[in-house]
Amino acid sequence: MRGAKSAKWVAGAIVVALSATACGGSDGGGDTGSTGKDKSKPAGYISMDLTEPQKPLNPGDTNESQGAYVIRSVFTQLLTFDEAGKIVYTNAESVKSDDSKTWTVKLKKGWKFHNGEAVTAESYVNAWNWYAAAKNKVQNAPWFSDIKGFKSVNPGEGKTATSEKMEGLKVVDETTFTIELEKPVPYFEYKIGYSTFAPLPKVFYNDPKGFAQKPIGNGPYIFEKWDHKKLIQVKANPDYQGPNKAKNKGIQFKNYSTVEAAYQDLLSGKLDIIRQVGPKDLPKYHQDLGDRVVDKEFAGVQTLVPAFYSKTFKGIDPKVIQGLSMAINRDQITKTVLNNTRTPLKGFTPKGVEGYQELDTDVFTFNPTKAKQLVKDNGGVPGNKMWIQYNADGGHKEWVTAVCESIRNATGVDCIGDPKPDFQTDLEARDADKVKSAYRGGWIADYPLNVNFLRELYDSNAESNNGRFKDKAVDEAFRKGDNAKTLEESIKLYQDAEKMLVEKMPAIPLWQYRTNGGHSKEVANVDLDFHGEYVLTDVTTK
Repeated sequence: MRGAKSAKWVAGAIVVALSATACGGSDGGGDTGSTGKDKSKPAGYISMDLTEPQKPLNPGDTNESQGAYVIRSVFTQLLTFDEAGKIVYTNAESVKSDDSKTWTVKLKKGWKFHNGEAVTAESYVNAWNWYAAAKNKVQNAPWFSDIKGFKSVNPGEGKTATSEKMEGLKVVDETTFTIELEKPVPYFEYKIGYSTFAPLPKVFYNDPKGFAQKPIGNGPYIFEKWDHKKLIQVKANPDYQGPNKAKNKGIQFKNYSTVEAAYQDLLSGKLDIIRQVGPKDLPKYHQDLGDRVVDKEFAGVQTLVPAFYSKTFKGIDPKVIQGLSMAINRDQITKTVLNNTRTPLKGFTPKGVEGYQELDTDVFTFNPTKAKQLVKDNGGVPGNKMWIQYNADGGHKEWVTAVCESIRNATGVDCIGDPKPDFQTDLEARDADKVKSAYRGGWIADYPLNVNFLRELYDSNAESNNGRFKDKAVDEAFRKGDNAKTLEESIKLYQDAEKMLVEKMPAIPLWQYRTNGGHSKEVANVDLDFHGEYVLTDVTTK
């Protein structure tokens, strides 16, 4: 997920909220009175910083970590993952397949949407068909491309759809449906843990745009209000039957213009949870918060992503990008600028996902002499100048500046930060192919397999491939992994594909994420899941 989209772009992670994503909007706050507490927050509710979602709240059109937090509070899909990344069934009773091609889903009985409508097999089948259809123009349509008949509803640019439904989806009875894929995909059960596979109530189809402003889901929280660029509020669903029932009365997602402003509100008691402390406050936040610190590594990565359509990187030799990678002193930047809160990457995937490996290469090791030689001997950077786009509201300026200085000193290539005011603007520039040179990428795991950090980012047709990297050999390597006979074989084939990426350089891996957040004295039971997001349903108030 981006978060950094995340994520999906996680998000993201990846790309992730947190430092992978961003904080943006107003300076938050509310009527705090003389006690320091926010009196505009209902009793029993918790508050967390969150920037404005990139798009309206539609599960099929949300793939960045800001909107994903809200989507996951209001909607529940078939399954999710525990802290260790293992599958936990939520709305599903079971998901089974004998051949990895035809899957049978049985739902738990008695589940209802927030308007009282029953959640049925049809709720899922109709929603997935709608998300997949090209005419509906949602970002996450490619996530359904494994299903038989996807091309009939989404045939590609310039082509006309021949159907409104994918033939691979069949309703068996009220609580059972089957999914037939074009080819076996051994990890498909993991994919459907992504929030875009959520069901929809019948009322959605009357007014999809209006629904996305006031969504009606089947999740642990019921949507209450959205004061754009200021606040999103949800309340606990008393009738929720899932294993993740809310232990608080509701959540306020509050916008802030900077992570520093959010941190000050945390210290003064006006905010309960901060997702990520900014670089300026990292040296002292342990002292400030004591046992209220949240400090934990998670499955998310930070990268630099070349825009291969830009004047800087169009047609560039991958060895030049290897040189730029070797020009970055990851060890020094993570120790100094990032205060030992990140771990330099040795590949394209993070620890915490199946298939993680450290690649046998020096491309991710600082070597200014070799870096300069690689850049010089392989055509150089056009104009000897590059830019790194980032969102200014996410605490990225300091490390982007340090990366640019490292590149400049090692190679002589002039490197300049290209800040966008907020994460939403940053994402829109990526989606519109308007990145000047390269952008700060971040990805947080949607599901805990190496596949999620490779196929969803570097496949030629991947929705989150915002650098527009295209390589037939890489695509073919991914297809081999997709069509493996077992999950173990699929993971191994994707490890082989990851090794190919070192020669192709679709991105420059930097470091693995770590949540460096915290909470106020007014809440307890604050912890993270496997992809670094707070388990908000478990948080209690004092």
